[in-house]
Amino acid sequence: MPFRFPLAAVLLVRKNAEQREERALKKIQLEMAHATRELEELNAEIACVQAAREQAMQEPIPAVQLHAYLERAEVAAEKKKDLVNQIQTLRQGLAQQMKVYQASHRDREALTDMLEKQREAYDQGQAREQQKQLDDMFMARRHRN
Repeated sequence: MPFRFPLAAVLLVRKNAEQREERALKKIQLEMAHATRELEELNAEIACVQAAREQAMQEPIPAVQLHAYLERAEVAAEKKKDLVNQIQTLRQGLAQQMKVYQASHRDREALTDMLEKQREAYDQGQAREQQKQLDDMFMARRHRN
């Protein structure tokens, strides 16, 4: 009789749940990486605008150009503020999703451990049964001779 794990369907559901939670975790990590990269680009843009404004201040420039520099800096600062808030929200979501994933992983791991223990017990039982059959055959031959 082949090995049959009575909770195989439950294990499959737990594996699928763990994979789903892992995908959700990776999605959040990817979003965080994208937002962080955007923030770095925005910081570089802000620095570039400030440097251009400082250099432009060394010589007479039209007020419109100075106003344009200030406007770009304000827009970039506002975007930066929004990105920082988004990253903070993503960090909280990441922490929460990590807990969900870890719980899902533990659940699946518990069933996997149970499967391995039951398979080991089954294999040991099969080995004992085979040894018993060999012993019985040996004893039968011995009694015949």
